[in-house]
Amino acid sequence: MAKTATISARIDPELKGNVEYILGELGLTTAQAITLFFKQVEMYKGLPFAVRIYNSETLSALEESENYQSLKPFDDLDELFSELELG
Repeated sequence: MAKTATISARIDPELKGNVEYILGELGLTTAQAITLFFKQVEMYKGLPFAVRIYNSETLSALEESENYQSLKPFDDLDELFSELELG
């Protein structure tokens, strides 16, 4: 079996440049990053990250949490758990 195989893909040049810069800052070549990704896919038997399409209710909740909207502050954990039990 060959020690290496070639992968060819068409990628937006700007995206490629941006990603190569980031990888360089991390000390990785593009080939190393692709190998890392492939190893993770192999290990997880799928993509190593969640791929989801959220419904509008979930998107709204995520947006609120990112902007700290509608979040009630609690003084301590007891107060938080008390609120959760009542909810």
